[in-house]
Parts: sequence; structure tokens; C-alpha cells
Amino acid sequence: MPTTIEPIIRRKLADEIFDRLERMITTGELQPGDEMPSERALMERFGVGRPAIREAMQSLAGKGLVSISHGERAKVLRLTAQSIFRQVDLTAKIMLNQSSDSLEHLKSARIFFERGMTREAAQRASESDITELREIIDLQRKSLGNADDFISADMRFHTRIAQISGNPIFVAVSEAMLAWLKQFHVQMLIWTGKEKFTLVEHEEIVERLAARDADGAEAAILKHLERSRALYGK
Repeated sequence: MPTTIEPIIRRKLADEIFDRLERMITTGELQPGDEMPSERALMERFGVGRPAIREAMQSLAGKGLVSISHGERAKVLRLTAQSIFRQVDLTAKIMLNQSSDSLEHLKSARIFFERGMTREAAQRASESDITELREIIDLQRKSLGNADDFISADMRFHTRIAQISGNPIFVAVSEAMLAWLKQFHVQMLIWTGKEKFTLVEHEEIVERLAARDADGAEAAILKHLERSRALYGK
């Protein structure tokens, strides 16, 4: 049989150092909040120069694994669902800008996700959860005429429903999708009267949640999102 050639790929020093530093973090040798070793210590440990160490550190920072402040040692960050999504935030926005299909796919994904979240909320919502949702609606009502504040309260309402699940990944997904959609939201000031439909629909959703009516809550959120879907456009 012919011998399969497996060429050895030469790697940059910085890439090798990145892998070793990443391993120190993932294995727990370095914990969230710990300072990274000094540049000099790493130079001596790996037998490399300062440029390779700095390049590897910048790569770690770019991946959200460490924070770098001028005049201080880099620190290991605590990874959360939110911090992971923030790492892809810019890439996601570029993708959505480049393709109208991607935007439509995101709208559909959001509807699918929120239907499930609303059913979950109907089964788990406490009295304090319902009270907070109603307070957000009151805040939204007071924001009529101010597009930015109204949309901000709208995002809080939907994220608060995700929070009822108690699952931080659900919350992070909700926050990320809403943030990505926000850039395509037409200014609400030009939709004379339409923002009032949002308030009525939000109230209907909360009433169904308070009644622990999963089917009714899902139907209410679906009606709301299908109507508002057209308000997100390029």
C-alpha cells in the first residue's frame, strides 16, 4: 500500500504558547480572578521572547479568557453564557447585515425559542415574577413617544420571561437574539399607534402567565411575535 504523507505543519510560537496558556486555564491551574504569570516568568518558562508572549496574551483576550489592563497583569476571566455570546456579537451582526436570509432565520429562531420560554414561564412563574413583568409594562407605557426607551423596556420584558426558567443559558440566548435584532428595528416613532398594540399584547401574555395557562401564553406570544416580525427590517 502506498504510504500516506502526513506533512508536519510548522506553527507560530505564539500559537503554541496560546495553547499552553489556554490549557493552564482549562485544567484549573489558573482560576477565574487569578493573575496570569508575568511576561518575564512566561518567557523563562517557555524559552521564548516577549513578542510571542504578548501575541498569545492578545489572543487569549480576544477569546474572552483573560482581561488586559494597561500597567497591570492580565487576569483570568470567569466565563458565563453572556460572555461567550459577546465573543460572537460582532460576527453575528456582520452576518445579519450581509444576508437578508440570515435575518429571517433569526426571526424564526426567536419565535421558536420564545414559544418554549413562554410555556416554561407559565409553569414556573411566581407572584413576584408576574409583578415584575407588569412593572416593566408600566415602564414601557411611560416610554411612549421615546423609541429608544420603549424598545429597551420591550427587550427587558422578553428577557425577564426567559429569566423565569432559572437557566442562565436561556437568558443569554434571549439577550443575544434581542440585541442582534435591535439594529434592524425601525424607529417606533413612525408607527403611529402601533406601539400601543405591543402594550396590549404584553398585557395579554402576562395574564396568561398569571393564570398558568401554557397554551394560552404560547398563543399570545406567537400572535405578538408574528405581528412584530415585520417591524424588523433592513
